[in-house]
Amino acid sequence: MDIRFVTRNVNISDTSKAYMEPKLSKLEKFFDRILDTQVVVSYTRGMHVVEITSDVNGVIMRGEDYAPDIRKAFDKALKNIERQIKRHKSYLQDRVQLKTHDISFGLEPADTRPVEEEAIFFERRKRVPIKAMTPEEATLQMNLLGHDFFVFRNADTGLINVVYRRKSGGYGLIEPE
Repeated sequence: MDIRFVTRNVNISDTSKAYMEPKLSKLEKFFDRILDTQVVVSYTRGMHVVEITSDVNGVIMRGEDYAPDIRKAFDKALKNIERQIKRHKSYLQDRVQLKTHDISFGLEPADTRPVEEEAIFFERRKRVPIKAMTPEEATLQMNLLGHDFFVFRNADTGLINVVYRRKSGGYGLIEPE
């Protein structure tokens, strides 16, 4: 497992890194296919914020927490990641027992229509792979990431869909016609 540290507004001491690295490597005892892990440490409003993002065999898991002490924030974020990895592993085991199979579809080329020139400024641009999954799997992935929506390719129809969290509670699914 590859471990990267990113700092913002704070420096991580070598003792803190020595504290974090063995604990992060213990994540592999829960699930052996963790590809890489990124730890982002920042300091805002008198609190250390630790965000741990792990690529678990193509599924992105994220845990974030804050505390006045960097080690406490790290331990809380690590517990969040451990809980998510355990839940994902049990989900995969249940899925194997049900003998369901993944269906992969080829990606279609992006739309190449010319875009009108407007004064729109994107503060952040993010590229993510779109994977074939069921709406239930997409909802689980959205919850693991802590997002309000998730774009995915529907394994049943092969079309791009969006699941989202409704303000009134529950979830919604957007399907193209």
